[in-house]
Amino acid sequence: MGYDIDRFVGYVNEGLLCSICRDVLEDPLQAPCEHAFCTACIHGWLVHHSNCPEDRQVIDVSLLRPLYRYMKNDLNRLQLHCRNREYGCEMVCSLESIDRHERECEYSQIPCSNAGCTVQIERRNLDCHLAVCEFRSRECPNGCGYTILSAEDTQHNCVAELRTELELLRSEMICKVEEAKHEMESRLDSQRRHMVQKESVLQNEIEELKSQLSRLMSDVRSLMAVERQHRQELEQAELEKREL
Repeated sequence: MGYDIDRFVGYVNEGLLCSICRDVLEDPLQAPCEHAFCTACIHGWLVHHSNCPEDRQVIDVSLLRPLYRYMKNDLNRLQLHCRNREYGCEMVCSLESIDRHERECEYSQIPCSNAGCTVQIERRNLDCHLAVCEFRSRECPNGCGYTILSAEDTQHNCVAELRTELELLRSEMICKVEEAKHEMESRLDSQRRHMVQKESVLQNEIEELKSQLSRLMSDVRSLMAVERQHRQELEQAELEKREL
């Protein structure tokens, strides 16, 4: 839908009106036949039709193009009243800047920022409303530090709230201790497995060294036996030499 033509100051050229809603073009698109439409209007029209609503020429969404620059400039220069005119805003500005103004307009109806409050209030009166809103939050005047809503004043109990907070903290502490415990046990198990593996490797190396030592001692004994035999043979040969 376009901008309500009654909001505009002065004459509005017929070419700047939507051919469907007959209001001033909003986010305009133009067909090859040069008829212009609001984007929302023409898209809605083409859901059920395949032609221009003015001259019935065949058109498709892919054929729609932005408005000619000179027409876009004429459109942006149009002067209109703020939509909050009925609430007291007297601002008149160009169509090009109306959205920016209305986003910041002091007469705009905005929702209260307090959770649970459904009141719509003018932006300029928001601070006054927040000061008395029954859903406003504040810190407990008794010093417990708990944030309460005005509507809950009669139900607030400092001792009960602090006890609840303490229980929550205790539960969190228990959870953290359990997590730390599990993490330490996991690390110890990992280190234990590593030590067992290292012990197994060392044990195998010790057994291998024992085996090597045993073979070496056997070789030494064999050499000593050979040496004794050679010595005996030499003694026997020496004896035989003397006898000869």
